[in-house]
Amino acid sequence: MEFGKRKAFLALSLVMASASVLSACSDGGDSGKSGGTVTITHYTIDSPDRTFVEKLIPDFEKKHPNIKIKVTKAPYEQFDSKLQSAIAAKNAPDVTSHYGYGGFMEYYNKGMLTDLSAIMQADGFKSSDYNIPDDVMNIYKVDGKSYGIPLNSYVTVMLYNKDLFDKAGLPYPPTDYNDKSWTYDKMVEYAAKLTVDSTDMNKAQYGLDFGWGERDQKPQYFGGNVYSDDTWKNGGKPTAINLNKPEVIEAYKKIYGLIWDKKVSPTPAFSKSVSGQFGDPFLSGKIGMSVVGSWSLAASSDFNFKVGVAAVPQGPNSKVRSVLYVDPLFVLKDSKHPKEAYEWIKYLITADVQEKSIELSGGNPPVNQKAAEKYYSNFEGIDPKQIQQVYDGAFKYGFESYNHMISNYSQINELFINELASVENGDKKVEEALPVIQDKLTKLLERVNK
Repeated sequence: MEFGKRKAFLALSLVMASASVLSACSDGGDSGKSGGTVTITHYTIDSPDRTFVEKLIPDFEKKHPNIKIKVTKAPYEQFDSKLQSAIAAKNAPDVTSHYGYGGFMEYYNKGMLTDLSAIMQADGFKSSDYNIPDDVMNIYKVDGKSYGIPLNSYVTVMLYNKDLFDKAGLPYPPTDYNDKSWTYDKMVEYAAKLTVDSTDMNKAQYGLDFGWGERDQKPQYFGGNVYSDDTWKNGGKPTAINLNKPEVIEAYKKIYGLIWDKKVSPTPAFSKSVSGQFGDPFLSGKIGMSVVGSWSLAASSDFNFKVGVAAVPQGPNSKVRSVLYVDPLFVLKDSKHPKEAYEWIKYLITADVQEKSIELSGGNPPVNQKAAEKYYSNFEGIDPKQIQQVYDGAFKYGFESYNHMISNYSQINELFINELASVENGDKKVEEALPVIQDKLTKLLERVNK
């Protein structure tokens, strides 16, 4: 989930969706049983790209007459708080995902998740039976135990405005991650040629919106790591912060230098002014290239210009060029019917159901690679082979989103947003802001990771 943009994009559908209170997640005293049947509650965001699962329930219940599915939902902004309230009231749902601010490691460290290993082993579950790559399946394992089953797999892509490229006389960027000519420097060169610097907002346009990862993950693209290497083996709890390391400082200088030094990326004020209800300045037609999560592909048919998809260029970090945003489904630890909840999850990752889900959701990318073929063909005006090539490269050079893998991420993310705002607005230099974040983040982690 880049986390912020993804959530802003999801907010589009919230305009049309009515808020629903997470009350009565289970069926109370009879533990969800009625006449020999079991009721499983699926908790999700109140947005059409998630609540479409309601349309799949009749078919599932026909195949599993002893299991009933009830969908409960909440607005994105209230997703985490309502979930925590339900758990505290011993009224937790059975199945959910990390659709709010918190992520997998936060849920895991709070003891919220069921270890599905025994259920999966007894059932003979194999990820290959559902065409799920092992690397993707392993994201939600801790010490060899499975705590989640992947459902959707978003990646980082580059979208570009073909009309602006044609006007500037530039060749389209490649989809092949092995094309060594497509580098970060070449992208910045293109961005300069696509930028029109003007004080008139109607005439101004920018070459590049570099929405690669969250604020604390962006340095990874440039070869800098904000967190100590043991973070990924320590339950998402870093033992050291590296904001004082030269390579991290230089990475942030490059990131914000795109706005204030090279002037090829939009200022926050410009982005806000042209984003409108969509929350994405690229849709305005005033941005040449946008490095963003692949959820933005779902809106490609609504663009008022021709759009292309390309590989994220080779940067200083030769091993990581994409952020992966793999959404799993969890069975919460308080579920009274984990086996039945597991059956519902298995149903949702079968190839035919994942194919149906692409259309019903408006373009959610399936984790089942057999269904992925239909996904690649889902976007009008974009060659399916190009989308597949970009996806293949993104997975090869991908790293899972920090907000999924770092504990207490909601608090960490808020700190970075607040403290880097002055840098993004051009009021502070990177060198001034990072020491403050280093100190505050160190104290925050000491407090929350005790």
